[in-house]
Amino acid sequence: MANLNSRSANKLSIVSTLIDSLLAFRRGRPKSGLLLLGAAALSSRVPGIGTAVSLALRIARRLR
Repeated sequence: MANLNSRSANKLSIVSTLIDSLLAFRRGRPKSGLLLLGAAALSSRVPGIGTAVSLALRIARRLR
């Protein structure tokens, strides 16, 4: 059974943010896609920023 350490959790967060970015582009939301793409790039230096940006975008969409 594989253990989930902080490095693999960070990689999983980056991949999920990239997938969120691709989905945003496909749904016609280029600003959200670029924001998520930038957050994914920063995630290697600032762990968790991709997840935080993704959650913030979802909350902002709900509040509109």
